[in-house]
Amino acid sequence: MTIIDNVSLPQDVRNLDNKKLQLLADELRRLIIETVSKTGGHLAPNLGVVELTLAIHRVFDSERDRIIYDVGHQCYVHKILTGRKDQFHTLRQHQGIAGFPRCSESIHDAFGTGHSSTSISAALGMAVARDLQGEKYSVVAVIGDGAMTGGMAFEALNHAGDLKKDLIVILNDNEMSIGENVGGLSRYLSRIRTDPMYSKGKEEIENLLNKLPIGKQVLKLAERMKDSLKHLVVPGMLFEELGFTYLGPIDGHNIEDITDVLKQAKGVGGPVLVHVVTTKGKGYLPAEQNPDKFHGVGPFDRVSGEVIKKNGAPTYTSVFSDTLVKLAAENDNILAITAAMASGTGLSQFSHLYPQRFFDVGIAEQHAVTMAAGMANRGYKPVVAIYSTFMQRAYDQVMHDVCLQNLPVVFAIDRAGIVGDDGATHQGVFDIAFLRSIPNLTIMAPKDENELQHMIKTAIEHEAPCAIRYPRGAGVGCQMDPDPMVLPVGRCEVLRQGKDITLIAVSNMVAVAEQASRELGKLGVQATVINVRFIKPLDEECIMHHVTQTRRLITIEEHVLAGGLGSSILELLEQRGVHDIKVKRLGIPDEFVEHARPSIMHEKYGLTVDNLVNQSLNMMGRRPKLILAHE
Repeated sequence: MTIIDNVSLPQDVRNLDNKKLQLLADELRRLIIETVSKTGGHLAPNLGVVELTLAIHRVFDSERDRIIYDVGHQCYVHKILTGRKDQFHTLRQHQGIAGFPRCSESIHDAFGTGHSSTSISAALGMAVARDLQGEKYSVVAVIGDGAMTGGMAFEALNHAGDLKKDLIVILNDNEMSIGENVGGLSRYLSRIRTDPMYSKGKEEIENLLNKLPIGKQVLKLAERMKDSLKHLVVPGMLFEELGFTYLGPIDGHNIEDITDVLKQAKGVGGPVLVHVVTTKGKGYLPAEQNPDKFHGVGPFDRVSGEVIKKNGAPTYTSVFSDTLVKLAAENDNILAITAAMASGTGLSQFSHLYPQRFFDVGIAEQHAVTMAAGMANRGYKPVVAIYSTFMQRAYDQVMHDVCLQNLPVVFAIDRAGIVGDDGATHQGVFDIAFLRSIPNLTIMAPKDENELQHMIKTAIEHEAPCAIRYPRGAGVGCQMDPDPMVLPVGRCEVLRQGKDITLIAVSNMVAVAEQASRELGKLGVQATVINVRFIKPLDEECIMHHVTQTRRLITIEEHVLAGGLGSSILELLEQRGVHDIKVKRLGIPDEFVEHARPSIMHEKYGLTVDNLVNQSLNMMGRRPKLILAHE
């Protein structure tokens, strides 16, 4: 019997000695590797925090103390140790446990997370609430050095140092976010990690000062000496100047050392920062050698570490990458910006070919957008590549710094629509709604990978802000034109003509509408299919022409209904004074989309050929066909 068989809750960890804890760490790594190789997930971050998580649960009581994991993609060990070991095989699967902390899933998950740099703010809020309620418990924020590049983390550090509440911040320093960390903070932490004088220097200074005479003038001199010398030899002074007691750096894979320091931190009053150094991907050589590849990974072969790839069409991300590189070869004004997601957004190729024109700003989407505005102001054409779910974080900058000034910034919005296993925090189903209301912004969405390359070219040539939203994963496998070309802005594409009903679709729902029209044709129903292409500005004349002919309209979008494409067409009908048309909108209702394969969510929300056919027949007063034979 292995040690992990007898570990179900945190108290089981507290009963183990250091030798058994290290054996347990090895068993936890094996379980995580075995599970993630089948389900996919965040492998490297979780392998790096095994010992740290064990130490946290030795020192703190997660039922009473509040432990907040920043981003939350490193919470797998925490979940295994807090009553979810037997469900761990359901990780990120439909109706299984989530890949991120969820308060509704367990009392041990203190705060729901999924985006970066939020933990210290949430922890400070809990510490304030604790003191107002007169309660006694520890509040701990576990944040990576990548997440620490986000400005919100420093806003919280600044405020926490001012309030002086009892609060522990554990800085998990593995020199990585998703890709390699960049920026001044990364270099600063690197100096702390590698400075051999730190541990010894601070202790020797304190001992020296304690031996000095306590005369009034000498004491003042001693304090000045202490401050000067600490600035000279103590790299952690950045955090101490912010009001934190700094402890570290500590070997993040030595359970005994981490446990001792966390106990010390627990006994120190006020805000404390514990600096722990770990190795991302620890214990699995492929992940240690390629931590960015194994940050978030699909199913893979455990022996070789090779990701199990599906043969088929190129991904939208790769088409974006290839197209931007091709256009950049012809246009020196094209610049590329990412927020710590060079690989995920497809900008790695650009960064290697044009390093002087590529900028990784760290996990700082707000800064990325306003920096792009500054570049555009001086005549450049910046392309900001961000996932849809992270684009939300830069809303004010898109509005105030780009669109208000009508600057020609291009937003390449990857992972638009339902993304699947990462769940509610990562679904890209809100971007149309929060962008559509902003003046001066053109919004495009391609029906396939060929149309994407044309939209990128169109956005580059357009002298105003543009956003292109495209899905995660492979395209439809269409024929690619040899060169990207400029599309007429604000013009939709009529794919099929019919007299009975109009189907208006956007992005990957265009293929669903086309297939539904073919099925309807077999049943004697002629459907017009419109690929809207430009969500803003709408091709009003084309849409009105076909809708007023058929008098029946169904819109379909992989997006929330509130404020989406369907809403924009309803607004158009109202504006034109047309009120006698039957309209049905298919999309996502007013709820967050849980984690599951996109196909499962499509069935749930009726974003399928079968449902579109049945809704069309119902609108025409005909009996729906529940089972269809697809081509």
